Amino acid sequence: MPETSTLSKLFFDHWDAWMKWEPTFATACGDHRYDDRLPDADESHYMDWLTQLEGFRSRLDKIDRARLEADDRLNYDTFARMLTSEMDELRYHAYRLPLSKTGGFHTYLPDLYIFMPFEQTRDYENYLSRLDGIRRYFDESIELMRGGLNTGFIPARVTLDGVDKSIEAQIVEDPAQSVFFEPFKQFPASISGVDQERLIESAHDSIKGSVLPAYEALLKFIREEYVPASRESIAAAELPDGRDFYCHRIRYFTTLDLTPEEIHATGQNEVSRIRAEMDEAIRKTGFTGDFKSFLEFLRTDPRFFVETPEALLKETAYLMKRIDGELPGLFKTLPRLPYGIRTIPKFSAPGQTAAYYMPGTGDGTKAGFYYVNTYDLKSRPLYEIEALSLHEAVPGHHLQLALQQELNDLPDFRRFYWFTSYIEGWALYAERLGLEMGFYTDPYSDFGRLSYEMWRACRLVVDTGMHALGWTRQQAIDFMAANTSSTLLNITNEVDRYIAWPAQALAYKIGELKIRELRARAEKQFGTRFNIRDFHDVILLGGALPLDVLEARVEEWLQS
Repeated sequence: MPETSTLSKLFFDHWDAWMKWEPTFATACGDHRYDDRLPDADESHYMDWLTQLEGFRSRLDKIDRARLEADDRLNYDTFARMLTSEMDELRYHAYRLPLSKTGGFHTYLPDLYIFMPFEQTRDYENYLSRLDGIRRYFDESIELMRGGLNTGFIPARVTLDGVDKSIEAQIVEDPAQSVFFEPFKQFPASISGVDQERLIESAHDSIKGSVLPAYEALLKFIREEYVPASRESIAAAELPDGRDFYCHRIRYFTTLDLTPEEIHATGQNEVSRIRAEMDEAIRKTGFTGDFKSFLEFLRTDPRFFVETPEALLKETAYLMKRIDGELPGLFKTLPRLPYGIRTIPKFSAPGQTAAYYMPGTGDGTKAGFYYVNTYDLKSRPLYEIEALSLHEAVPGHHLQLALQQELNDLPDFRRFYWFTSYIEGWALYAERLGLEMGFYTDPYSDFGRLSYEMWRACRLVVDTGMHALGWTRQQAIDFMAANTSSTLLNITNEVDRYIAWPAQALAYKIGELKIRELRARAEKQFGTRFNIRDFHDVILLGGALPLDVLEARVEEWLQS
């Protein structure tokens, strides 16, 4: 059909343009045509991409959706939503706030080598070319942030606490001690000794001539201009377009049209429900004090903590192998790509959350990795490991994202684009699957699961509270501390993350509630014939989707 071929050509042209516009993303997707480049970071770079997206949208609007087959209608709908979300994000200029204590280009680029191949001399030369471009990229980013300050995109001061330390950690005397030098510490046998010496010398030159001056310039800017110009207030309402901007971010991250007030009320209801389940879990432990006393007990009793990073990693690794063995009972389709465990780098660990997942490359040459935070071990209780690992690795992020990348019958944008409410909603849903896999048998661990679910419910309350309803930062911290077992360090880092990243934290609970709703609908319709492995295939084998599009997919399955 003409519409089908026109749509396929549109997908191809968009993907090709995207890879060229964002070459580091291309590398992560397994497209190595632009491995020698960094993206631009100036204002015109983002406005040029907006113009391109508007052109793609115009082409899409000319295609008669009604004449497409079912699979292509799903591709059409998903593509349309992706374009709309990304165009709105650019029109609200969210890119003018590119870093915080939670992360940014200053912490992303040191990990760049992880995604790159290092098999031939050319691979190393591509990486060196990127190192040589870092000074230019940082200079453009600094100008972008200056422009942000001049147009009202002023960061909340608390979101910059510690940023200078993470930048300072990259400024070393000896280039060989830089994390950017990592690929040059070991070479494959295919690269001659002469080439190795030349590449090492070039790496020293690139780090001294580009990387170190870039971080020094950024440190100077952060300390002398950015922090002094930052604002004491925390709400997204203080940014340009205020409430409209925040409502856009709600749509961007949840894929649904919800008001801050609706989400806040949903959060309060979920907090009340989960609190009742937590009280029951406490009863099972035999603890006789009140809720506040139990939380203090969890945060301070030595039995819940290890004394070395190695011990924490061993506990986590053993658990993950146990989880791996239970997956076939719930899933028909599993990814081929494996995953590993790493510690969060020291330079970013103090401001990071308890763990995160980094996907493997789309060409299957790099595994996914579950990053565990071993900083301040008194903030890493053992009773949280099961829920955390089920979320970040399997059956959470690794299982879902690796499987999505392997869906080769889908257009590339559907294999690699992240609708946050789907991605994070699935991972939170995966935490609960631990109950069906035989985990959380210890009441303390089950309380840890509930505390993590409570954490995500609290996000609905505190994110909307701070950004739309006038809550203070301390109110948010106190609310989290009163309702979860998390340590004060974790809570503070999380609250500051919500301030720096408006509405992103809403995606988890909103997405999980939708997936659980769809499962309940399927269980009711099929009764004893309900097959959880079939349901998971329906949810996972379409890749990440907007929640309303996912709902339509499940409804079609139920009717068929």
